[in-house]
Amino acid sequence: MQAYLPPIEDYRFLLSEVLGFDDAMGELGQETDLDLALAVLEEAGRFCADVLHPINREGDEQGSRIVDGEVRTPPGFAAAYRDFAEGGWTTLSASPDHGGQGLPFILQLWFDEMMSATNLSFGLFPGLTRGACEAIAAHASDDLKAIWLEPLVNGQWTGAMALTESGAGTDLALLKAKAAPKGDGAYAVTGTKIFISSGDHDFGGNIVHLVLARLPDAPPGVKGISLFLVPKFLPDGEGGFTVRNTMSVGALEKKMGIHAQPTCVMNYDEATGWLVGEPHRGLAAMFTMMNAERLMVGIQGLGIAGGAYQQAVAYARERLQGRSADGARGPVSIIEHADVRRMLLQVRAFVEGGRALAGWTALQLDRARSHPDAAERAQADALVALLTPVVKAGFTDFGFESAVQAQQVFGGHGYIREWGMEQFVRDARIAQIYEGTNGVQAMDLVGRKLTLGGGSVVTGFLDRIESDLAAAQAQPDAAHVAQRVQSALQRLREVTVSLHGADIHATGSAAVDYLRMFTLVSMGWMWARMAAAATTGSEQHSAKRAVARFFVDRMLPQVDALATAIAAGSEAITALADDAF
Repeated sequence: MQAYLPPIEDYRFLLSEVLGFDDAMGELGQETDLDLALAVLEEAGRFCADVLHPINREGDEQGSRIVDGEVRTPPGFAAAYRDFAEGGWTTLSASPDHGGQGLPFILQLWFDEMMSATNLSFGLFPGLTRGACEAIAAHASDDLKAIWLEPLVNGQWTGAMALTESGAGTDLALLKAKAAPKGDGAYAVTGTKIFISSGDHDFGGNIVHLVLARLPDAPPGVKGISLFLVPKFLPDGEGGFTVRNTMSVGALEKKMGIHAQPTCVMNYDEATGWLVGEPHRGLAAMFTMMNAERLMVGIQGLGIAGGAYQQAVAYARERLQGRSADGARGPVSIIEHADVRRMLLQVRAFVEGGRALAGWTALQLDRARSHPDAAERAQADALVALLTPVVKAGFTDFGFESAVQAQQVFGGHGYIREWGMEQFVRDARIAQIYEGTNGVQAMDLVGRKLTLGGGSVVTGFLDRIESDLAAAQAQPDAAHVAQRVQSALQRLREVTVSLHGADIHATGSAAVDYLRMFTLVSMGWMWARMAAAATTGSEQHSAKRAVARFFVDRMLPQVDALATAIAAGSEAITALADDAF
């Protein structure tokens, strides 16, 4: 495979010319400026290119395995994680209150993109740990925070979340794991969980599981779920953590992709744990972690697409086949062929549009965390909530499609393992499934997020897009792009209004199509902003304008077809009787 090239120049363009990074940081009272941000991203990109990318393929082929009841990760992974932690990368965006650097989340999100582009399996270890830290910081008692947070933040320990059971997947109301008080403030947690990413490994240190279980007096359903902190190693009374808890890895899931990531069946046999948050309120606490993970998973789709694009472009430039369009030359690089160019442009248009939208969303999360005005914090938090299912589901759908398109550029070689493209396809597929399937995300968008603030949040977001499009239309080089996005935005507004108050059949039938509409329009907004910013004759600016034109002319028209499908209603979906399938 070709070496990975971190997209630093694109980050520079977005931070300095599109997203107004320095002004945003000034408004938040942050000392981070453009130069520091780029220096961090350059170092992060170097780690991904030099450390993570070289062990990715062998990690896929070797996979994690169980030896004497313990997980062994593939060669190089334990050493890479030690380098990762010693380099301070686990602390990047964490709060200084717990030993973190407190850097802007946009840097974390784009670092996640580069990790996903180079080694998706590895990126899950720090990503899940970060989510566990957020849940503990938001909901645990001060005593628990004092013991567990700093070692998790500094990378000495790692985290995992244990939700799913064989009989309770998306429907957590069905889970059966139990937790009984031990009389000393701790609980005995018993049950079996499946699909537990990073459930065990050989990096050294503790592994802190956040486990959903029911107390003896728990009411039925989701209102009876509590959250427990269950570590692999317990305190030994002498300041260390050497006592092995009664939890074990029953098996490793045999998966389509992410082979290097240990996805565990975990058995808890009266394992000692501590309650996080209030009794019977565990689902709310767990969703703090899950929402953080959903943004991370969306970025996995983006990263996979970006990594696959780089490989496909390199191959298309080198592969000689066929004749030029005028028939005068041959063989030519396949990048000259129209269909290859279409595939590459389709992937690039998603990657660069998605990268911009991810950056804007991350800046909203920074505002929600640290803006001095409470009203601004609340508004930004609502926007992040609105866009979380869009990033998670929209980006992973487009990410998988992009991996397939990039593989297609290779023709038959894309199907052969040695080129690495089939791993991108296999690894990308899980992102559409875990942390809530994309269908669930679409239902969340339509059923919950469109009603935030009585509908004012989505209306305000669409108004914001409209305002930016009006400004972009005043730029000659961006006018065409802005006009096409404006037309798509109007269709999205009409469909949004039609879904308010619709019945469950209508919303269920429309949800996936609506989320894709929303994603396309949101990326179109970013492309209009990028086209308006790309005003010079530089190679980078000329390329931005060209890709923006491709997006609005060749990808954005999907909005019209999606709106037509939604307008057809639910009858075509519900007409066939269940027993006729």
